[in-house]
Amino acid sequence: MSKNYKDYWYTSSDGLKLYAREYGDENADSIICIPGLTRSSADFALLCEELSSHYHLLAVDLRGRGRSDYDGNPDNYQPATYAADVLALMDAKQLDRVTLIGTSLGGLTSMILCATSGARIRGAVINDIGPEANPEGIARIKAYVCASPPPVTTWQEAVQRTRDTQQREYPLFNDEDWQAFTRNLYVENSDGQPVLNYDPNIAVPLQADSDGIPPDLWPLFEAAATPMLLLRGELSDLLSRDCVARMQAIKPDLHVSEVANTGHAPLLTEPTAQAAITAFLDSHNR
Repeated sequence: MSKNYKDYWYTSSDGLKLYAREYGDENADSIICIPGLTRSSADFALLCEELSSHYHLLAVDLRGRGRSDYDGNPDNYQPATYAADVLALMDAKQLDRVTLIGTSLGGLTSMILCATSGARIRGAVINDIGPEANPEGIARIKAYVCASPPPVTTWQEAVQRTRDTQQREYPLFNDEDWQAFTRNLYVENSDGQPVLNYDPNIAVPLQADSDGIPPDLWPLFEAAATPMLLLRGELSDLLSRDCVARMQAIKPDLHVSEVANTGHAPLLTEPTAQAAITAFLDSHNR
């Protein structure tokens, strides 16, 4: 089956071989898509295909995920490291300025880059994350990322486990949706069995943070002058409406769009999300 992207490999500052899917014309304005904690570049496939007629896109596998190298030091699995990896990608591709689209952990990484490398960031789409996170949402994520359930042996079992874990977040999913969502989370091993497509050690920093509350990121958000679009899932247990209101108070020019009937995090294939992203990109790129 043909694919609509090219494989691109680059090297991190500490020598890891990292991977990205590359879409579109390299001469167009560039967008880097950064996935969530347990996810990969595959999550952005439909969005990248939609945008690739006008933009050059790179959807990354963060270190420890997908086709990127796993890190022998689990302490490196944290947003500041991922931000450095994105800069390494920009340098490898000789990109002076980019727009970022970041989901959850990818959104935190994007906020760091906006605050620390703002001259190189044209704009940022932050998907369902803010400078503070609800403890309930953090606890839910830790419960499945830090757990050690028995391995699944079939794709049917993998789909059922994914559904059991994520049903609250995607109440309108049908069987086909669950299949597609699960296929982006697992990969087949040499025996043809589905296994999670990430290093289990990404959980180590979460386990070390016993109270589950991330550090105060409000100063970082306040320091970022980059134009931003904030997306929120209507049912999100991670990004509260109070947090969104505070973000708007700090940045009155913050664009905000809420995606109905979705928790953490919107897939960015929803019509509401795609319309908001397209309008934001049009206003800050082309």
